[in-house]
Amino acid sequence: MTLSTNTWARATRAAGLTELDAFRARMGKRYASGRNFDLGPGRHTAVSCLSPYVRRRLVLEEELVAAALDAHGLAGAEKFIQEVFWRGYFKGWLERRPGIWRSYVDGLAKDRLAVDTDPKLAKRLTAAEDGRTGIACFDCWATELTTTGYLHNHARMWFASIWIFTLGLPWRLGADFFYRHLLDGDPASNMLSWRWVGGLHTRGKVYEAKAWNIAKFTNDRFQPTPADLAADVGGLEASEPDGLPEPAPLRSLPRLDDGQPTALLVTEEDTHPESWAFDARTALGVATLRASHLRSPLPVSDRVTHFEAGALQDAATRLGGQGADLEAHDPKAVATWAQGLGATQIVTGYIPEGPLRDWMRDAEGALAHQNITLVELRRDWDTAIWPLATAGFFKVKKKIPAILRDLGFEDRQPRLL
Repeated sequence: MTLSTNTWARATRAAGLTELDAFRARMGKRYASGRNFDLGPGRHTAVSCLSPYVRRRLVLEEELVAAALDAHGLAGAEKFIQEVFWRGYFKGWLERRPGIWRSYVDGLAKDRLAVDTDPKLAKRLTAAEDGRTGIACFDCWATELTTTGYLHNHARMWFASIWIFTLGLPWRLGADFFYRHLLDGDPASNMLSWRWVGGLHTRGKVYEAKAWNIAKFTNDRFQPTPADLAADVGGLEASEPDGLPEPAPLRSLPRLDDGQPTALLVTEEDTHPESWAFDARTALGVATLRASHLRSPLPVSDRVTHFEAGALQDAATRLGGQGADLEAHDPKAVATWAQGLGATQIVTGYIPEGPLRDWMRDAEGALAHQNITLVELRRDWDTAIWPLATAGFFKVKKKIPAILRDLGFEDRQPRLL
């Protein structure tokens, strides 16, 4: 069995829902028993491969959970549902500690400068990104990432561990490499996962790539020896001697004023405006904002930018028309567009910490100059999870049944497929 030929071919809600329906029967025991196996490109059938759609909310987390509960119940789909919650946990954790994102951006700039001034580091980095290290599994994963825009989650962990501990490369350069190529690249999930592997997220607890583990969970597709991998996997805590900052409150948001002339802005952070707490039919106009190029100071994969453009186009089409097509370069662009419509308020989906949030901070200055308010709509899903994301995932995990009840899932029972 191989993946549907439609997987990631179309960045549309319809395509995402088709893939969701195709995976529904595998969200229970088959997912729990097979989710750690990386069988190679085109054979990731034990996992949903829905993450590029979910990352842009072409498919909503609530829809994943509802499908899993309907098909298998909470106990039967426990592992799958927990993985859905991991995404919300990471996003909430970063929202509560926005300084970690700024530290990543600043550290990446320093790492890039080191590459520019150290030919040996530059050579080792190029070999890793091109899949020419001589470590067969790592090289195959590098090639899969750059040619498909996807890696199995277990492969991402192994890859990051080898990058950091075996190859001795700066972790931020690896996170940047992933972020430039992953179709599902998310600033929180990507950056915090690399920190987790390196022992920075859960302080002192690293993820060690082991030869037997790689062989087992690739069905012997790869058979590295212990000598191929680092024996010393000391964490990176010394690079952050002050430890983690205390979690801050979630930032307060301007309230929607139904009496104001309003424009609607869609970004890849949320491309399902039909489910926002705002009637799009009342908007003076709609714009989409392309921003994938902000992911990195280096060129971002064409696959990523094309998927983003497709998702935004699909959102505009579902709203009934093309609308304005903006790109996140000049921070005044959004204000100029809204002012041209006569809008004094812009409604958009919540923009979490990451490169677009950084850009929007500058754009908000231009908006304020024109007396235009940006209103971000945070979803109930995020509001339920993010306040709990203060430490490790366990605090969120043990609250999953209560969160589901609060969100209205308590009456869902499995149906025969």
